[in-house]
Amino acid sequence: MLRRFSTMVSSEPVMDERVIKQQDSAAAAVASPLSAIAEAFEKLGKWVKERKNGSTKQEDIRLDAFCEAASLVSVLFRCLGLAFKFAELEYVAKLHGLLEASKTCATLDDILEVDVASDTVKTSGSFSRNLRRVRQGLDLVRAIFEQLLSSDDSSLKEVASTAYAQVCAPYHTWTVRTAVYAGMYTLPTREQLLMKLNETEQSAEKKMKRYINASIPVIEYIDKLYLSRNITLDW
Repeated sequence: MLRRFSTMVSSEPVMDERVIKQQDSAAAAVASPLSAIAEAFEKLGKWVKERKNGSTKQEDIRLDAFCEAASLVSVLFRCLGLAFKFAELEYVAKLHGLLEASKTCATLDDILEVDVASDTVKTSGSFSRNLRRVRQGLDLVRAIFEQLLSSDDSSLKEVASTAYAQVCAPYHTWTVRTAVYAGMYTLPTREQLLMKLNETEQSAEKKMKRYINASIPVIEYIDKLYLSRNITLDW
């Protein structure tokens, strides 16, 4: 899916530096996707913590840096196969929308400012709605990792079903939920997933924990962008 994402972006007449950086990151992530994802979000998570502690003067997370880190995550949905095809397609589409937004919005905060001013925060296709959906994708991966770490079951059905129910199901229609749960039977086994990610149980555990710890402050930061403007998160 990373290759498809790069193709979607590179269809523009001129390839800018942001696209090149994303392609470079994608290439580096092929050998060890989990390492690349963990490292990217550790950088974002570190910035959020430093900002909270007042040790950085930077005002907000840059949108292009966020897109670069988030683009690495789509490979995980692809590895989960048909059951999470919906998540892969929606995630990549919304991320592409954010990449387009980065041409005019420098930071995540700018996205909310633009849409609040035009009263389009929850409008389909708006920058703020795209950010909300990408944030859900990041949280879904976090939940899947947490479930994987708390279970030794070789089947991923229960792991994925629980994570989906926690993060995405409340916002999906009955039709989508039914299709997703039906697709859970097509999930790879635990061993097959680790093989696709080029990991062992031991190496994957360490990297999943790194992502969980790094992504939580980033996800919370995004939520606060909405809540600070009295925008609820029930959509």
